Formats: sequence, structure tokens, C-alpha cells
Amino acid sequence: MVDMDDLTELRRRADDGDQDAVDQLVELAGERGDFDELRRLADAGSSDAADQLVELAGERGDLDELRRLAALGNTDAEDVLAELEE
Repeated sequence: MVDMDDLTELRRRADDGDQDAVDQLVELAGERGDFDELRRLADAGSSDAADQLVELAGERGDLDELRRLAALGNTDAEDVLAELEE
């Protein structure tokens, strides 16, 4: 289990460009279903975070999140949204 100090350190490292830290944060956020963390990472350019967001939103049937991602040009979100809206 990762505590808040560990998360803070990972975020600091990620903000400094440490790809390993970004990868760890994406994995942890995906496990926790932490949309806010995934959005933050995706907005900072992590395609893995964006992929995880699409996956979680699809699993949860979160059409609003999928629409938001699709509006930002995420074609995977467009595909999942189309499938869910059929």
C-alpha cells in the first residue's frame, strides 16, 4: 500500500519528468479508480493515463467522461462511447 508521502514523492518526480514515476502513478490511480489523478496525468501528456481513463469510464458506463475525452480528440473514447450508445 502506498501512503500519502509516497504519492507526494511520486507526483513530484512525475512533475520533474520521471517516466517511471508517471507509470507508477497511472498504475496506482487505475487500481484506485482515481479519475482525478488520471485526468491530471493525461492532461500532462500521459497517453497511458488517457488509456486508463477510457478503460475505467467504459467499465463504469461513464458517458460524460467518455464524451469529455472524445471532445479532446481521444479516438478510443469515441469508439467506446459509440459501443455504449448502440
